[in-house]
Order: sequence, then structure tokens, then C-alpha cells
Amino acid sequence: MVGTFYAVRLPEPSAAEIREAAGDFAFETMSVAMPAGFKEQDIRKVNKAYKHIDAWISSVGAGIAMNDVDGDGLANDLCITDPRIDQVVVTPTPDREEAYQPFALDADPLPVSDTMAPMGCVPGDFNEDGAIDLLVYYWGRTPIVFTAKDTAGGAQDGRRGGALTADSFEATELLPGKPGPRYTGPLWNSNAAAVADFDGDGHDDIFIGNYFPESPVLDPSKDGDVVMNDSLSHAQNGGGGHFFRWTEHGYEKTDGSLPQGLNHGWTLGASAADLDGDHLPELFLAHDFGTSALLHNTSRPGKIEFAQVKSVHSGTVPKSKEIGRSSFKGMGIDFGDLDNDGLYDMFVSNITTSFGIQESNFAFIGTAGSRAEVRARLEDGEAPFEDRSTDLGVAWSGWGWDVKTGDFDNDGNLEITQALGFVKGKENRWPQLQELATTNDALVPNPRWWPNVERGDDLAGSQTMRFFAKKDDGTYLNLSEALGLAVPVPTRGIATGDADGDGRLDLAVARQWGEPAFHRNVSPDPGSHLGLKLVDESGSPAIGAEVRVTLPDGTQRVSRLDGGGGHSGKRSTDVHIGLGREVRGPVEVHLSWRDRDGDVHEQQLELAPGWHSLRLGNQAKEK
Repeated sequence: MVGTFYAVRLPEPSAAEIREAAGDFAFETMSVAMPAGFKEQDIRKVNKAYKHIDAWISSVGAGIAMNDVDGDGLANDLCITDPRIDQVVVTPTPDREEAYQPFALDADPLPVSDTMAPMGCVPGDFNEDGAIDLLVYYWGRTPIVFTAKDTAGGAQDGRRGGALTADSFEATELLPGKPGPRYTGPLWNSNAAAVADFDGDGHDDIFIGNYFPESPVLDPSKDGDVVMNDSLSHAQNGGGGHFFRWTEHGYEKTDGSLPQGLNHGWTLGASAADLDGDHLPELFLAHDFGTSALLHNTSRPGKIEFAQVKSVHSGTVPKSKEIGRSSFKGMGIDFGDLDNDGLYDMFVSNITTSFGIQESNFAFIGTAGSRAEVRARLEDGEAPFEDRSTDLGVAWSGWGWDVKTGDFDNDGNLEITQALGFVKGKENRWPQLQELATTNDALVPNPRWWPNVERGDDLAGSQTMRFFAKKDDGTYLNLSEALGLAVPVPTRGIATGDADGDGRLDLAVARQWGEPAFHRNVSPDPGSHLGLKLVDESGSPAIGAEVRVTLPDGTQRVSRLDGGGGHSGKRSTDVHIGLGREVRGPVEVHLSWRDRDGDVHEQQLELAPGWHSLRLGNQAKEK
């Protein structure tokens, strides 16, 4: 047994190797200001049927987003969902010299209840007036859009008059319901959102992914009318997903957009990107307990539709690691070009704990040679990706959640940041969870058969977030401990953005039942970068616009303006591309975007390294 252990254990890098790799990065950790006066809690009140697993039910809800909410031209505002106070907090990044006071959003006059809790925040211009609004999704109610009220300072550029306060926003329903002081509408339990122009009409649509089905999860006065997943590997009794299509009269909920069999998953993550170059974004759904899916966009203006695509079944690859057949616990998803071939890849978080539940993360690397080939294979129902997480050194990390890729040292290679950890306590509950993992699926939907996970119990509670950086040989090293990011508190949401405009991506992290943290990027010798602030003619972020940079050596870097995806963290609506340490002069940039009429435009530019602001209409023009 001892010999077998040493034969199969994972190789570990030397301390010298980690120190050398970490030398390219540095972060200054700063505390995030939060508003005072709110009563704090350390566990949620839940349905009586969930009382013995209330710590499990209390394991999500910490979220964070970075964006330019006040219109000062920098992504130096945070929108935080904090389970300690069950509030949605808007606060400046701590590196700002002049800032407003942190505050909580006020849902008045919309009906609320004491059995609802915010789970995530998505900044975006949802009413297309040029100022950033905030979409908040919840457990216990349908989402709310907090629209910017005061754009008198110049809505066309997103500016606002005066400092931000709670009065800067007006609460509006995403799904219209009954008025009144107390919420009586559908009991959605949402854990994911993605914003993109799904139908190609030139306007941003919204996907909301639900975890539990509609049920009184957070109502301690109820005993029952709730369920758990009907399988640990292919559950299909969850809350599923809902699309909201933009119309002239507001957002309209649409049905039938998801393929049959995928509309009742337990959704924890969602992200969108145009994989095949047809200017319609594909969608990946990270479903807990299996059934995660890559969806090929077959929409047309006014009709959102997707078709599921699957990996070619192979006798050499476990079915559990194939797209469309995977049975792992999907928790988070992000798109990024991990191998620098000019095509998007995917990183998916799963549960990957040795001597616990040892699944693996997924690094789905594209196998097609061009976008035309990607398109042809997607149209044939094939997902042209294969998992290479083991070869890349990113397969095993812990109980994974949100993931964000980004080039933090501007060397031209994407790093991977990943949130980890579940329930922090002192009583180890892994043995009981392992028993549950082998339980007959006929038992698991009933909460009474689940082992106790209460206050004081521990499941992966001391796991720390990961910061994977690429080595010269293409594999990755975890540098989180060397960079001071390895705090043993469960993390949930990750947001990235350049808060101070210095060209270095900063990092904000939401911790479950812990203080959020802001990690200012102070890397000592970063390479050059290209940063683009892309807006349409109304001043709204040009969601879905793609940027393709050709470097002097002929290689390409690709990124897009992400409207917000993942688990509970949302990156800023800027485009940031590392150019490497050798690039000092202008680079060729190919831009493509849809205008508000749904027409596609493409333009070739030559841009110097640094930040640029472009307005995208019929042509791209410097602001």
C-alpha cells in the first residue's frame, strides 16, 4: 500500500520552482469597506426539512462584481452579496483616493420577504441609457434590476451627478408580479446569471439559472414542500434556467429555449462566448450533480434557441469527462484561450478533493483547427473539445466554485483563478458525505436521508483559492500560497478588472461567511497590454464585441466583452489582453460587433499598447 501511494501520488513542484514562477506576480491585499448597522448572522434559517443540513443550505450566497458603476472611467466599484447581512452592497475598491460611502441597495417599493436572500449581482446597462444598472438574483424571489436613476451628468458616457448612494438606483422587477408590501410571487432559487445578445437582435438578453426548484427553501415556518437532487450524477429535478429577451417594452420571459432534458438542472454556473464566429454566443451550463452542457446557439432575432452538442464518445476517455455526458459536480465555468491558438477553451470547476470526492476540474481544450471547423462540428452536434486538465496540472484543487481566467502579468498567457472550499467548522463530515456519494439515487431526493451538516461541521472548510500560472512547458503551477492568496476560508465569487487604470488586472474575492477581499495587482515587471473600453452609440457596454490581436510574431490573442457569467463573480465589462514583454509598438487589432439594429460590423485597427476608449456604431471611433 505504501508503495502504491508513492507510485500514484501527484508530483509536487519544488519550493524553488514556485518561488521563481511567483516572481512575476505580486498582490497587495486590502480590506473592503462595508456599511455598518446591519445585524450579522453566521448561518441561515431554513425550511424545517433542511434543519439538519442547514450549514449545507447556507453554503452559497457570497458574490462579487467589479465594474465602473459611477461612470468615472475605471472599474473601481464593487457590488457584493454578503450572506452575513443578506444585503447587496455597493462599495468603492479600497485603492481609490476619493470615494463614496458604502451602502446597501434598497428594494423599496417592491415587495420583499424575510425568507429571501441575494446570491449574486450583475452590472450592466439593462435599460440602454448609458449608465450601469445592477441585476440581482435571489433565493426566495425572482430577480430585481436596480436601474440608475441619476444620469444627469451625461448618460451618453455613463457619468452620474454626485457620489453614489442608495438613492442612485430604482428597484424594478425583471419578471412583473403582484404589488404589495410582502412578496408572494414565484419562489425562484437562483445561483447563476449570464448576459449576452443571445438572439442577435442587437440588444442584451438575460439568462437566470436556478438551483432548487421553486420551493420555500429559506422559510423556517415550513416543514416540507422541498426536495434534494434526484441523482448524484445526472439530477434533473432542479430549478433549471429562464431566458429573458429584450423588447422595446421591457424584458420578456421566453420558454422552450433549452433542449428537453436540460431545463431542470441544478444550475450553479453559466457563461457565454461566441465559439464559432457567427456572432451568436454559445452557452455553457455548469449543473451540480451532473448534466452540465455546452449549447450551440441556433437563435434568430426574436427567438432564442439552443441545441446541445456532445463530445465524440471515445473508449479512451471516461464518459464522466466528456462534454454532454459528464457526471461531476459542476460549480463554475469560464471561457478563455488557454493554449493561445486563437480559439476559446473552457475551464469548469468541480469537486476534486483527494480522500474525499476526487472528481476533477475540466480544462476543455479545443481540438478544431479553425473557427470554420468549430462551426461545422457544432452544426453536426459535436463538441470539438477534450479535457486536458490532468496534463496541464489543473485537474485537482479542491471543492471548486467560481473561476476566472486573466493575464495578470501581461505576458500573453492566461492565468486561472479558482474559488474553493465548502463549509468551515471543526467536525469532519467527509466520511458521511462519502457514504452519501454511494447511496442509491432513489433515496437522495428526500432531505431526511442526508447526513447532518450543521453549524460546527466541516467539509473542505480550510481549502484555499487557487492561482494557476503557466510554465514554459505549458503546464500550470498553483502560486496562491506564495502570493499571499491562500487564506483558509471558503471562497465563492471572483471578479477581475483594472481598478486603477495601470494596465494590471486586479482581483476581488467573495468569501462565504467571511470578509470580502481586494487584491491590488502590484506585479513588478508586467508586459505590455491592450485595454479596450467598448461602448455602443448610446454609451452602453458593447456586450459580445470581440477583440482579436495579431502580435508581431504572427500569433493571435482573442478576448471578448463579457456581459457577466460564472458562478457568483462577474468581471468588469472591459477587454484586457496581455501582449508580452517584447511588444512595445502598435499591434494589429480586429474588432467585430453587432450594432443596435443587429447588424454585424468588422474593422481592422492599429492600436498602441495601453487603454483605449472606442465607440462602436457603423465604425469604431476613439472617444
